[in-house]
Amino acid sequence: MSGSADPMVISFGEMLIDFVPDTSGVSLAESNAFIKAPGGAPANVACAIAKLGGNAAFIGKVGDDEFGRMLVDILRKNNVNTDGICFDTEARTALAFVTLRKDGEREFMFYRNPSADMLLAESELNMGLIKQAKVFHYGSISLISEPCRSAHLAAMKVARESGALLSYDPNVRLPLWPSEEAARSGIKSIWFDADFIKVSDDEVQFLTQGDSEKEDVVMSLWHDRLKLLLVTDGEKGCRYFTKNFKGRVTGFSVKAVDTTGAGDSFVGAILTAVARDASIFDNEQKLREALMFANACGAMCTTQKGAIPALPTATEAGKFISDSKAT
Repeated sequence: MSGSADPMVISFGEMLIDFVPDTSGVSLAESNAFIKAPGGAPANVACAIAKLGGNAAFIGKVGDDEFGRMLVDILRKNNVNTDGICFDTEARTALAFVTLRKDGEREFMFYRNPSADMLLAESELNMGLIKQAKVFHYGSISLISEPCRSAHLAAMKVARESGALLSYDPNVRLPLWPSEEAARSGIKSIWFDADFIKVSDDEVQFLTQGDSEKEDVVMSLWHDRLKLLLVTDGEKGCRYFTKNFKGRVTGFSVKAVDTTGAGDSFVGAILTAVARDASIFDNEQKLREALMFANACGAMCTTQKGAIPALPTATEAGKFISDSKAT
């Protein structure tokens, strides 16, 4: 497998099929046809890491159906370790219909009633695999319902006890939560366990109900265990906060076709760098270089439809950066 000499980054959570309209800028009702694309933020992150030459594994559950087998096959083709994936014979693989508005931003409609990923039980976790993680990464969708929530908490505990860094990208998807309040409290229920958190500017606004541009609002999300808090600001780039330094790294301007997976591409790039060298949290120069690279990966991901097919390799991202500098 590629990057097997790298320390392992494990992504935990959902993998599903995104159905994307073949025409941008139309509502789901107006769309005549849909393109199926593999999705699910944690799975996207795993593929992003593997594509950059890192050592990635994915833990989750899919239906024992055509779509579930297709998804696992895509992970394997992308050199992601699938030893932690279970198949559910009762429930289907989750589906999401994602419509792209004219500006490339998205609206979601989910089919999960319940879907296989929600039914992952603690007893099904591959604990041997989890214990190998240098970084254990997860979102918040796996916290919405049982038994997946308990499995998520158990996996975090084992990863932490085995010395892994815990990485959290809440990835707010309001349609999946019973209410906004449930989403806020559910997302914050594991907030203080993370070593590393990445939030978008919109998520800062949602979680704090304050102005995400204001530093004191962002810093209300800080806690003492954190080594790094990252706020992504779309094409404007990102802001970073550590115990000792903070700053902003500007983004790259591209013609966005589909923003799906851009944040996951960004996270994958950062986690690949962290797994290789955890001193990045204490070295501002190294961190800024890694963030510039991650910004490039995120920007490149928006120039094609679908998340996983659009993820860049390290060579492609390097070329994109040098081309951008030349203009």
